[in-house]
Amino acid sequence: MSSSSPVLPMNSVGNERVDQRTCLICGDRATGLHYGIISCEGCKGFFKRSICNKRVYRCSRDKNCVMSRKQRNRCQYCRLLKCLQMGMNRKAIREDGMPGGRNKSIGPVQISEEEIERIMSGQEFEGEANMSWSNNGDSDHSSPGNGVSESNQPSPVSTPSSSRSVELNGFAALRDQYIGTPVSTHYQYLPHLFSYSAHSALMPPQTRSLDPQSHSLINQLVSAEDLEPLGTPMLIEDGYKVTQAELFALLCRLADELLFRQIAWIKKLPFFCELSIKDYTCLLSSTWQELILLSSLTVYSKQIFGDLADVTSKYSPSDDELHRFSEEGMEVMERLIYLFRKFNQLKVSNEEYACMKAINFLNQDIRGLTNASQLEQLNKRYWYVCQDFTEYKYPHQPNRFPDLMMCLPEIRYIAGKMVNVPLEQLPLLFKAVLHSCKTSVSKE
Repeated sequence: MSSSSPVLPMNSVGNERVDQRTCLICGDRATGLHYGIISCEGCKGFFKRSICNKRVYRCSRDKNCVMSRKQRNRCQYCRLLKCLQMGMNRKAIREDGMPGGRNKSIGPVQISEEEIERIMSGQEFEGEANMSWSNNGDSDHSSPGNGVSESNQPSPVSTPSSSRSVELNGFAALRDQYIGTPVSTHYQYLPHLFSYSAHSALMPPQTRSLDPQSHSLINQLVSAEDLEPLGTPMLIEDGYKVTQAELFALLCRLADELLFRQIAWIKKLPFFCELSIKDYTCLLSSTWQELILLSSLTVYSKQIFGDLADVTSKYSPSDDELHRFSEEGMEVMERLIYLFRKFNQLKVSNEEYACMKAINFLNQDIRGLTNASQLEQLNKRYWYVCQDFTEYKYPHQPNRFPDLMMCLPEIRYIAGKMVNVPLEQLPLLFKAVLHSCKTSVSKE
């Protein structure tokens, strides 16, 4: 798209395509970009009331309540928590509480776990008036079709803990910051993702097409991937007992091959010439574990959870190894099993995997980068592409794109935790995870 191409207005109707988008908080019909992210009127109003009134909520369960259109009113704590995690920007709310944002150029924010905790606990509002405690439903009537589910059973794919910060990368920048602003030729891609209608709730869903530029960029990303099976031998004779040292050596060889593939991947990226070697080195050194984990859970999952699982099944840990297994190892194991089940449920396509990988790699928050703003623009480019593709390819799965993006912070968290697992415990960790995951698949 050239720099002179018009950006579709938020309330465009008529002959323009009307995108049926869903709120990233509860999955209800979205009405536009509110406080930095795509959301419905209900969650927009709830977030504004919570921040303006400096409300502090409590969760009567485990701070992991399901957020859906029918259940969002059941727990205000978890609803506000998800608003903050998904990037809703409280600084975009006018201090006088009147309609309209305070600054139209303010986009989504990525705040730390500590800052989210200060907001949720009320520490951010200390010394200010109008603090209230509540654990009742905050009914809103601004979005059609509100209701409460008759059951409050947790989702089978609910994350083990949502209390930490979900560091999502550069989501849904406000369209105003792109209007009338000169854009570098490298960043002129902005698909028509802003064609919302204020009356879209009254209009029937329309067949949508994939943006041609989205199609082109996705093809470039997929072409950069090495989707051939891993070459590291993982076959073993029946009856052979694998030792801890042998399994550890195999894991190292697999990691070497996977890392080599990531280095080769970088050189094939469509934006390779747009970043400095220093930034590529910085990005790879910070994300290589995450990239390997993501690829192991998706494109190489059949080998990892098939061939490698067969090898680990022939390894018998000693009683001493079992007793020494750390708390960090237990947490990583539980989260890896959850993430495997999530990916197995989603059945991530190669196109989605390629987009997720690029988004995770282009992390502008990594220290030592020479051009973080350039990375942010690239990150947004592929965020939009991924959203455009998933909504085109899976029109009957409105929550698919948020589900995919919510996997990325989980991958980062697990990769960070794995650093604290002692090396000698990795064979037992992989045995436990692969056995549990393979068993769960065989039961399906």
